[in-house]
Amino acid sequence: MPPALRGADALVRTLERAGIDTVFSLSGNHIMPVYDAAFGRPITLLHTRHEAAAVHMADAWARLTGEVGVALVSAGQGHANAVGALCTALAGETPLVLLSGHAPLNELGMGSFQEQDQAALAAPAAKAAWVVQSPGAVAGELARAMRLAASGRPGPVQLNLPSDVLEGFCGMPEAALPAEPPPPEPAALPRMLRALADAARPLVLAPPALATPQGRVLLARLEAALGVPVLAMESPRGVNDPAQGALAELLGQANLILLLGKALDFTLRFGGPPFAADAAWMVLEPEAALRDRAVRLLGARLALAAAAEPARAARWLAGGAAQAGMGSGHGAWRAAAQRLLGVRPPSWNDAADGLDGALHPVTIGRAVQDFFDRHGGVLVADGGEFSQWAQALVRAPERVINGPAGAIGPSLPFAIGAAVARPGVPVVAMLGDGTFGYHMAEFETALRHRLPVIAVIGNDGRWNAEHQIQCRSYGADRAHGCTLSPDIRYDLAVAALGGHGEFVTRAQDLPAALERAHASGRAACVNLRLLSLPAPTIRTVG
Repeated sequence: MPPALRGADALVRTLERAGIDTVFSLSGNHIMPVYDAAFGRPITLLHTRHEAAAVHMADAWARLTGEVGVALVSAGQGHANAVGALCTALAGETPLVLLSGHAPLNELGMGSFQEQDQAALAAPAAKAAWVVQSPGAVAGELARAMRLAASGRPGPVQLNLPSDVLEGFCGMPEAALPAEPPPPEPAALPRMLRALADAARPLVLAPPALATPQGRVLLARLEAALGVPVLAMESPRGVNDPAQGALAELLGQANLILLLGKALDFTLRFGGPPFAADAAWMVLEPEAALRDRAVRLLGARLALAAAAEPARAARWLAGGAAQAGMGSGHGAWRAAAQRLLGVRPPSWNDAADGLDGALHPVTIGRAVQDFFDRHGGVLVADGGEFSQWAQALVRAPERVINGPAGAIGPSLPFAIGAAVARPGVPVVAMLGDGTFGYHMAEFETALRHRLPVIAVIGNDGRWNAEHQIQCRSYGADRAHGCTLSPDIRYDLAVAALGGHGEFVTRAQDLPAALERAHASGRAACVNLRLLSLPAPTIRTVG
């Protein structure tokens, strides 16, 4: 007879069969059976210093690889720490499974150690959350969670693993759940293609789920087949995303907008200005609730709506458009769109650094762009004014940003997840001094796992995004509560952990500092004094 396996063994072997070779984790009492089951198996438990960091790492890894990311944390407080990071993955539409240890089923209601209604805590931040009820169900429930995370609108799923379920015996793992048959092509698709072909200035807006390396390849194919502009939107700044130039003006000129899985939400101003009041809309959306929202917000402007998964719909549209020979149309409109998306203020050419050694964001962006031009790599950025400058100024082969959730703090874990997903490829995170404080200890994680990420710190001694809000809304004389200690040597903190540190106060020294950080082969921090400026808002000129 085959040896009996524990629920924990079934979990690990199901991950292996799914092709998962890295799980981002922080240990704890309730998940020790999983650690034991992973011993000697071809799966790496990349051990972090905070549970939220483990989720952020799995998030970035999933975005870059196109696979389902997996994080593993313990019960109670460990689970609660991790749940906050699910919000970023949910808004970013990242396929991810958070595995949480859980109090044993046979002690529930008795005041068990770290007993908590964990599924209820995670539910608002996940596509679904539930508790596995038996050792024999572990393999199937994990397979179901992974499939759910990747289907429809992708997002995180949270699975609770009671310790007695992990320790109990179940025999051999159950077979993975069979894949569901793909849904039929929406009947409305030919009408949508005709509408796009007939419109004077049509525009396709895609969701964060397609702002990944694989998604961008698919969207480029779709744009070539349709012959109309296709944009992925993943920034919390929405229509004012500085990475997309004069995007608001482009949106205002479109007379037909197709939402290809892009939710009609705050990032699109709920369909109001800058969109033209007489523009028509079409919606391909996997979630009925979001289709209903579009009906409510757009009213008579909504011409068509249908159920479809974004990636599958993009492939359907590309195939239909290619068959219809649509790619040669709308050349002038596509060229106009590219000009607007490429707008950058001429004043940036004259950006001046401060006399006290504080560098202008444009100065920093140019140096980092030169670095990527020489070495390639992945750009990481999250919230805050400095990161908005980074996104507007720097183009890298691949990037990971915080997405519509707008969270400040994920940069360092994102960078580590990116480095695992892209071994041997430079990863540069551009983050503010506020962000640095969230997960500074993860530099030790990067060093322990020999992941040479580079953090470029824009250090202006404040929570500048919130400071700018106060100045705009209430006046500079009422700005308070956003100050951080000035002149902190974050580079020395990283050096003390064993990493490489650089402190730069002159623009001419920055390129060499970046090269030394890269050449060190260690996790590195390039600490820069930064001019405290608002994030750019880009408009056309002349």
